[in-house]
Amino acid sequence: MKNYKYIALFLLSLGVISCDSNDFDPITEQTEAEVALNTNGLDFSKYVSIGASFTAGYTDGAMFAAAQENSFPNILASKFGTDFKQPLMADNIGGLVFNGTAVQPPRFYFNGAGPARLPATPTTQLGVTVTGPFNNFGAPGAKSFHLTVPGYGQLNPYFGRMASAPNASVMGDALAQSPTFFTLSEIGGNDVLSYALSGGSGKDQTGNLNPATYGTTDITDPNVFASVFSGMVTALTANGAKGVVANVPYITDLANFITVPYNPVPLDAATASAVNAGYAPYNGGIQQAFGLLVQLQVMTQAQATAEIAKRTINFAAGSNAVVIIDENLTNLEALNPAFAGLKQYRHATSADLLLLASSSVIGTTVGGNPQLINGVTVPLGDEWVLTPQEQSAIKTATDAYNTTIAAVASSNPNIALVDFKGVLTEASTGIKFDAYTLNTKLVTGGLVSLDGVHLTARGYALMANKILAAMDAKFGSNFTTATNGLAKAEDYPTNYSPALR
Repeated sequence: MKNYKYIALFLLSLGVISCDSNDFDPITEQTEAEVALNTNGLDFSKYVSIGASFTAGYTDGAMFAAAQENSFPNILASKFGTDFKQPLMADNIGGLVFNGTAVQPPRFYFNGAGPARLPATPTTQLGVTVTGPFNNFGAPGAKSFHLTVPGYGQLNPYFGRMASAPNASVMGDALAQSPTFFTLSEIGGNDVLSYALSGGSGKDQTGNLNPATYGTTDITDPNVFASVFSGMVTALTANGAKGVVANVPYITDLANFITVPYNPVPLDAATASAVNAGYAPYNGGIQQAFGLLVQLQVMTQAQATAEIAKRTINFAAGSNAVVIIDENLTNLEALNPAFAGLKQYRHATSADLLLLASSSVIGTTVGGNPQLINGVTVPLGDEWVLTPQEQSAIKTATDAYNTTIAAVASSNPNIALVDFKGVLTEASTGIKFDAYTLNTKLVTGGLVSLDGVHLTARGYALMANKILAAMDAKFGSNFTTATNGLAKAEDYPTNYSPALR
């Protein structure tokens, strides 16, 4: 807002204007004209949100009441001017308790050095239901095909506490509310996220159309996803309801996968030499094994040379890359019993992504033995690292899901599409939100919460604004230009105090 009064006073203080201030006519502050909200006929009388943890407002590694109140669907409902009921947790500690023991941990807080779990016991009881009906059907951990499964509340405690009946499904309960408007968000996110958070330990199920056979950390087949997603949109719009769907971001851009460096091992020259001596038999065995494979014409000399270079373990004074197990390397033990003991070891490279949880493992000892150091003398297991091949599987599946989402949105006039994939890509280097620039760095970035995956309250507010902008573009509303039509960044925190219980 312009304020000419202060400009005049500033000039007076400099002596630029040498006359009595009473000579000036009174100056009135200029105010911006109010712009009324125009929803262009959108009906928000029964707004429901369907999704997983982002929809629920999951933050800092837990579900808790304050975060739920700052969920993006609740923010949207406040802009829609409609009632919106959520299955609020019993506290701001987060997590679930059963017989006095926490079965889901409390939330993270920032302890001055990094994320730490709140030293408190949850009060939300596992298995105790809350009274609906609800508008927010966010079920943390749900994959796409979970949302249509009858009785899913028996598998997911967060949906279980809000399910209308033991055999209810998320979609069934949502449709029972006869929604006039809906958001269908992050569908497909957990279909790759569980795989990523396991370090790629699961299986890429592309080609397997039976999700009943999937493991908990597997990647969902794109055709299974397409069938489920298109079916959900068809059901939600059958009676004329309008809504917004979101595409799936590249989850490997999140703080959980970009915070821990691949080379966090500082060694002096003497220690590096001692560690190298321990790996000398391994390095020698690798050279002999690949030499024999070349002689047997199992592989070419060029192939052998490349893999020897990749698998040779060599530490030096300074910062060193951790040693990892890479299941994509040639399994020498399987080729020849004579190669027993020649595991699939290599140094990590900048192309590998170390999970945030690996920071609590790297450099620790095994069983208190100072000779057995994780990431140095003991290679990190597959569960701590996403290799390039595993990252490729995630990207391929994500792209396939997004192709389906875009096709469904473009073919249905009642659907607006919001590009969350583009938002997260932009946030990797910095995205503007009012007076703030948010990015995906842990703790300091402002967008991603302390668990490295889910958003802060300010991040969810930005998400709500992106949805409102997509609605304006598709349906002709004017949330982006109406007075107070958008959420304001300063109204939403990036962290919660440990005193909040």
